[in-house]
Amino acid sequence: MMILDSIVPFGRSQKEYELMFALSESDRTKSIIGIGDGPASFNAEMNAAGLTVISIDPIYQFTGAEIKSRFDACVDSIIEQVRNTPNNWIWSYHKSPEDLRTNREKAISLFLEDYDRGKIAGRYLNAELPKLDFQDKQFQLALCSHFLFLYSEHLSFEFHLDSIRELARIAEEVRIFPLLTLAQARSPYIDEISSTLAKEGISSEIIQVPYELQKGGNQAIVFRQ
Repeated sequence: MMILDSIVPFGRSQKEYELMFALSESDRTKSIIGIGDGPASFNAEMNAAGLTVISIDPIYQFTGAEIKSRFDACVDSIIEQVRNTPNNWIWSYHKSPEDLRTNREKAISLFLEDYDRGKIAGRYLNAELPKLDFQDKQFQLALCSHFLFLYSEHLSFEFHLDSIRELARIAEEVRIFPLLTLAQARSPYIDEISSTLAKEGISSEIIQVPYELQKGGNQAIVFRQ
């Protein structure tokens, strides 16, 4: 079980996003909003390839140096907890705790190289759920990595419901990964949220994805309205 006092700035790469969300070639060319992207390199790498991503996270109120110091303050503890719970992890994409750390350091490095430029371009926005200042269906795809459901112990059912409802408002399709909590258990919110939103015309589908780090964490959920 991973124990975290708060939401931590741990970013993933473009390749990880493609695997976590089962992104097709055509998905990559859609207008995408990344929710709680933190210091992921997804936006930077996509932008370098001429593709469009808007990332939102309240951490973007801080400077790159401040974000890096937050990462530095938590990375040792996280990797140590991973190392001490060997049965909880699948070493396929990442080969070991040390490789995981290296990949996270590479992601934040690419993010920091792009951050100031991206903020000026409006690609990194200081915003947070459950209310976002975007138009209805402004995006084709909303991707939420390692925030909703993962932090079920920190964030209430109501927060999750309101947030997913809002994402379904601003995007044609919403994908959330993973479905496990930090305690390695399936989020207790998933079924009730899915049934509640179904009554509002928002369908859901759980899909298998070709990425697994948390053991059993190889599913994403897709919401469409």
